[in-house]
Amino acid sequence: MAALPERVSVLIPTRNSAEHLAACIQSLREQTYPDVEIFVIDNGSSDETLALASRLADEVFECGPERCAQLNEGARRAGGSYLYRVDADFIVEPDVIATAVVACQKGADAVSVHNESSGDVSFLGRVRRFERLMYKHDQLIVGARFFTRTAFDAVGGFDEELVAGEDYDIHNRLLARGFKIAVIDPVEVHLGEPTSIGDFVKKSYYYGTTFSRFLSKNGRRGFAQVSPVRAAFFRNWREFVRHPWLGLSFLWLQLLKYSAGACGMVAALLRRQPG
Repeated sequence: MAALPERVSVLIPTRNSAEHLAACIQSLREQTYPDVEIFVIDNGSSDETLALASRLADEVFECGPERCAQLNEGARRAGGSYLYRVDADFIVEPDVIATAVVACQKGADAVSVHNESSGDVSFLGRVRRFERLMYKHDQLIVGARFFTRTAFDAVGGFDEELVAGEDYDIHNRLLARGFKIAVIDPVEVHLGEPTSIGDFVKKSYYYGTTFSRFLSKNGRRGFAQVSPVRAAFFRNWREFVRHPWLGLSFLWLQLLKYSAGACGMVAALLRRQPG
């Protein structure tokens, strides 16, 4: 499909995403940028996702097995000069797309859009918000989400063998190819943080089972991006002093996350051993 001048194609991968999908699409419909098309790429949802998407999005189709394949198929079908990856449990501030397009018109090939966690969802959400605010404008803990089609195609889109870390990975590949990545102030807000410790641990374990490929292909920078010890924490040490309860809760969750992730990684490696 020939790219339409200055159109932005939003790609939303879904799987049982009905809880937040309507709010996500509404926030995209309320963007100040005028030329936006919304694609929902579903992966076997059994809830109301497809019904909602059919009513609210411009195009809906199915693809799998994971979100990287969904995003790449959406990019192939989309008609925009720009591609914007948005997960179904995010809402987007009204000026995100307009600001990203301006950044690209000024020479950027891709744009990093900072995401914050909603503190209204759960206590875990408040802790995750505390963490993510420390990463705003960080040059390491960052993943490009808005792309010129030229840059996206040049690096081959998302790595379909990755389940986690795909945002870091495409960002790293863009940098390695010499593409310019801008950072903008408007943000996305994550509504879908786990609401229980059990869900948080299960998600961390699952991501751990998939991370060996990300680490093997992204080298030292990849290890730094997923390290439990990050420069952002030291730069923002005053936040731990101002909010000691959140700080202690964050450290506890870090321990749970990395323990579960390590168990997942070991389990995946053991499954690959012959015999």
